[in-house]
Amino acid sequence: MPSYIYIAKNKKGENQTDHAIAINKHELASILRNQGLVLISAEVAGRKKEISYYLNIIKRIKELGTISLVEKMMFSRHLSVMINAGLSLNKALQILAQQTKSPKFKKIISQVEISVSQGKTFSESLKKYPKVFSELYVNMIEVGEAGGNLSEVLNILAEQMKKNHELISRVRGAMMYPAVIVIAMFGIGILMMIMVVPKLTEVFEELKVELPLSTRAIMFISSFLKDNIFLGIIIAISLFFAIKLITRNKEVRRALHGIYLHLPIFGSLIRKINSARLSRTLSSLIESGVPITKSLEVVAGTLSNIHFKETLLDATKEIQKGKKLSDSLNKYENLYTPMVIQMIGVGEETGSLSEILKNLADFYEEEIDNVTKNMSSVLEPILMVFIGVAVGFFAISMIQPMYSMMSGV
Repeated sequence: MPSYIYIAKNKKGENQTDHAIAINKHELASILRNQGLVLISAEVAGRKKEISYYLNIIKRIKELGTISLVEKMMFSRHLSVMINAGLSLNKALQILAQQTKSPKFKKIISQVEISVSQGKTFSESLKKYPKVFSELYVNMIEVGEAGGNLSEVLNILAEQMKKNHELISRVRGAMMYPAVIVIAMFGIGILMMIMVVPKLTEVFEELKVELPLSTRAIMFISSFLKDNIFLGIIIAISLFFAIKLITRNKEVRRALHGIYLHLPIFGSLIRKINSARLSRTLSSLIESGVPITKSLEVVAGTLSNIHFKETLLDATKEIQKGKKLSDSLNKYENLYTPMVIQMIGVGEETGSLSEILKNLADFYEEEIDNVTKNMSSVLEPILMVFIGVAVGFFAISMIQPMYSMMSGV
């Protein structure tokens, strides 16, 4: 029986707190009534502690969550507006910490505010959180503090993150349809293996017919999944993490990224995405006043394809020797289109590299938008062929023995 902690009134009208064992609250009220007490409230002993414990766990889980690009974008935009309005950095950070919904981000902003109030610069305070504030972000803030245009730099950062978010959203949206189809196909395939194939296997075993290799392979997979479903899940998860670990190797990544660049449809899209991100980020850094060599090193860290990263790091060394950026990139015709190299060259000649890179980013982002809009219609027939081949293989493998049986009758 549960033990209750209760509050009750005695005959004098005084509150009395104690504990008692009862089946439920009704029995507890009856027991107290016999003692001349009136029950006011009662809680099962330990429940408050348990509730508090679980609430703390939920709070910790929330604090472990990632901070989205949108949250950082809104933080930068609001901070820019507040500083431009004349608020001190400390006061602006205090307000933003109160307004932020994410517990983790709230805690980080508060810690940054404390660090700033202790005399450290804003950029130094942000460096403590490299997983939240990238090298690009910190470098631009540092330049903004040195140049006295922090509000303007924050606004550039917010715009940069907005464009980056739109780019990611377009690509993810385009990949959603094929991803759902492939996942659904695998799900249906596993259900067929577990529920349908075992029944056909029983028929084949009873009739003792000779089975083709493809049928035996399907029956083996079906038998394994049916008898070892949890082991199958563990193997699949282990395989996923093993692949992830292998792809961390630089040489493996270089080989894979090279293959990606030669894929139909996706190769061209990868080039455009990296060109757009390079142009947008480099434009923001140059506009903020970051030196070109430092800018290229920072931009290299933001690109997804290792081959693009390496070209920028190589270009940094070439520029330090006195070469132009356009000349350094000219030897990588397989990565950069003539338009990219020519426009960068024009920007260097006219001294308007930042503005030209921004226009180049707008062009490629529009190109990506057009490609991703039509991607579903392009991928649909490819997916249908892929599904048709898979279904055809399964059907032939399972129906062929039946025809063999019928022809032998």
